[in-house]
Parts: sequence; structure tokens; C-alpha cells
Amino acid sequence: MQEFNDRIYATISRMIEKGIMPNLVVEDTVAYTVDPVYGITRDRVNAECVKMLIRINGIDGNDYTDIIGKILNRLVQRQSAEGSWNEVHVKYNQPSALITAIVGEALLDGYDALGRDNIEDSIHRAKDFVLQNEVSSGYFKKSSIYVADHLNVDATCGAFLAKYGRVFSDDECLEAAERTARHICEYQFTDGAIPYTNDVKGNYQYHMQIPCIHYQGVTIYYLLKINDVLEMDWIDPYFKNGLEWLASVQNTDGRFNWSKSGLMFAYYLSGAYAFAIPSFMYGCKWDAGYKDNACRAMGVLEANVDGVANRWERASLLSLPFSVYSTLRTASIGNYPLKHWMYRFGYGMYRQAARRRFGETVNPRVFNLLSSVLGINASTIEPDNNFPDLFMTSEILDCLSYSLSKYTDNMEIIS
Repeated sequence: MQEFNDRIYATISRMIEKGIMPNLVVEDTVAYTVDPVYGITRDRVNAECVKMLIRINGIDGNDYTDIIGKILNRLVQRQSAEGSWNEVHVKYNQPSALITAIVGEALLDGYDALGRDNIEDSIHRAKDFVLQNEVSSGYFKKSSIYVADHLNVDATCGAFLAKYGRVFSDDECLEAAERTARHICEYQFTDGAIPYTNDVKGNYQYHMQIPCIHYQGVTIYYLLKINDVLEMDWIDPYFKNGLEWLASVQNTDGRFNWSKSGLMFAYYLSGAYAFAIPSFMYGCKWDAGYKDNACRAMGVLEANVDGVANRWERASLLSLPFSVYSTLRTASIGNYPLKHWMYRFGYGMYRQAARRRFGETVNPRVFNLLSSVLGINASTIEPDNNFPDLFMTSEILDCLSYSLSKYTDNMEIIS
């Protein structure tokens, strides 16, 4: 276990030194990151970075206390009057319960670990905003535009409320966290996959009640955080089933079999491997073999991370022709009309080509043209090349530092 944790810490350290610090702006009492490709600042990225720094603060004598305090200051400054933070993409910037939960968790960590009593009011207002966006039992509205029931969003909101409930002894939040976990598990497929959304499709043209490797890891990760607080025995069969599915779609070389993953905009995201690691490590309590799954996922992650992580899992151009069959299988997941199937296949092949071409910058010309022709209104840009992505980087740092803080040589395996 120590050898594996050493690999994790070495990767985190390299990403801090070569990925975060070169893109960190420090101004008097505040600090924040600026995306090196798009030039935007995301509160989510800053929140995930500060959670990571809090978890590793003091290891090997590294003292990040000053930077932690300044990032927390910036996050508090960015909170809206209604208590929210915005989800920020290149073409989209709207208040979001998802982002508020992620930032709220970071502030809770700062409050708890550093004794930052002066941010308590900000945390309370974040909690109020998240609760106000619970549409029905365990179903949280992601934002004003994206109103489908995204199960990973529910899990993220539930994780924040669970931690808030523990820190402030708030039974209302603890109850909300448990009903959220029950709501998510209700929609798990019998094979263990957790769909991206349930049957509430919101403003999407078609439902997204389909399996996704990336969001399988995301949802399990935040369910783990809920269970960190609540310790619910009833959820174990759902965890076991979910981990069995995740392991079943991993090849022996560590890479995922993306033909089993039906969500096109999350196709081949490099962060999928980071979310899988703490999920697999949790599974070691039942089966020590999951450590091998985690180690193999770490190997793929290391190949896609230098400083700032690749947006997508890389591959060679020579292997592009062999990806056609895989993408055909992906496009066939879900019951969709022929026209939408063709769109999904085209999207998949566009991604297959893009992840094989790397550049430090992106040119949205091809994507904008295709969006115009197909009538697609997207909140993000899908470049035609792979690129260094600070968004993926902060997610990876959050997951790896969580795994480092939770799983040690002393883990007990339940027979």
C-alpha cells in the first residue's frame, strides 16, 4: 500500500509544481488559478485544488497554509448574494447547486482543518442554496438551464450536506444526505451501472439514462463521501454491484473499454481513471484484488499526466481505424432514433480523432461549424485536438488526495 501511495503523492507533487503553480495568480490576500488554454477562472477548479492542498499540507515539510488561506478568501469573495457559485465554461456561466456543493465542501474543509471561523456564514448560505435546489426527494437541480435529474449531481450535493451535517450537527442535512443516497441507488441498473440521468430528461432532447464509465466513478466517489459520514450498512450491496461493473469494463492493461460507455461528451475523459482509484480502493475492504484495478488505473493516469493533465486519454494515430468498431458499439447504447444514432457515432469518431492529436491551444472552428450545421447548442467547446486541461487536473488532484488521505496499510479486509 505504501508503494502505491508513494506513486500517488509523486503524481500530486508533479502536478502541483508543473500544473497548478505556473497557473496560480496571487494578489495580496487572494489566490486563484487561470486556465492556460481558455483564460477563464473556475471556482470549481480552485475549490478542488484547495481541498487537495489541505489534505497534503505538511507532508514532506511542505507548508501550503498561506496559499490555502488565499484561495479560500477568493472563493468567499466569489459567492453570490443568494449563496451560490457559478458553473463556468467557455460559453456558459450560471449559478449551480453542483458547483455550490463542491465549493461548500472546500470551505468546510478550511473551516474544520484550519479553524477559519470567518467563513462560517458563507458555508451556511451555501447549504441553504443547495437545499433550496432539491426539486424532490434526493433530486437536486444542477442549474437554471440543466434541470434533468443528474445522479452524479445528486451525489455531490448529498456529500456536501452530509459533511455539513457532521460539522454543524445538523439533522436536516444528514437526513437529506441519506435520502439522496437512497434516491441514487434506486436507479442503479441490475448489472451495477449507474446511469448519467434517470428518466427525468429535463431540457435534453433525449434521455441520458445510459451507463457512463466516467460518471460511474464520479457518482460512487461522492456516495463514498456521504457514507464517510453516515456509515450506512444498507448501501454496501450497491457499492459492490457498482464496483463490479466498473471492474468489468477495465482491460488488463488498465484502460477502460469505452465501447461500454454511452455518454458521448464524457467519452475517454482522463479524469475517469482518477475517480476510479478511490472507488476501487474502497472495494478492497471486500476484495483485495481491487487494489490491482486501482494500480492499473493509476498507470494509465500517469501516462496522461505531466503537469496539467490531458483532457482525454491519448492514443496513437495508427490505431484510429481500429476505433471505428468500438465507436459503433458505443453509439448503439440506448434506444435512440436513427438520426440521433448517426449523430452519436459522428461525435464519437470526432472524439477518437481529437484525442490522438495534441496541442497546447485549441481551435473551435470545426466544432462551431458542426454545431451550426447540426443545430447543436453546447455550453462547452469540443476541440479537434487533445490539450492540457486544468479542469481535469483539479478533479484528478481531488480524487488522488482523497485516496491518499483515506487508504493506508492498516485497511481491514472484510471476509
